[in-house]
Amino acid sequence: MPTGGDLIEVTWNHPTLGSGVIFPKAGEASNYDLGGFRSADDAQMVDGGGNMIDQISQARWSMEVPVAWEQADQNTLKELNDLAGSPVQADWTFTNANGTVYQGKGKPVGDLVGDGFASNIPLKVAGGGLLRRL
Repeated sequence: MPTGGDLIEVTWNHPTLGSGVIFPKAGEASNYDLGGFRSADDAQMVDGGGNMIDQISQARWSMEVPVAWEQADQNTLKELNDLAGSPVQADWTFTNANGTVYQGKGKPVGDLVGDGFASNIPLKVAGGGLLRRL
């Protein structure tokens, strides 16, 4: 029986910036791309005999979820900006309410814009290799 649920905790550990815990917003979708090899989706990738020409390339892993923006006693937005700006990637873990935990080495990517009224930040973390289930 498939069991989904909230992403309940995101942790990071960086060699120079330290470590932290970020709490995702409840009741929101969390999107996982495990990374790895992909075949191009192009209907024209065939030879004259109708045989598939398989064009394989690597894709980075990613995980997206809105996270709570703790502004009062911990500036989550600044921490994420610091992690995004670092040339060194952090170790990340993503813990789900259903008990599954994923881990990967990466960093925040894309725009980091905090919503001051809703007190959340759309977060996308990505990295090389694979996002692995522990």
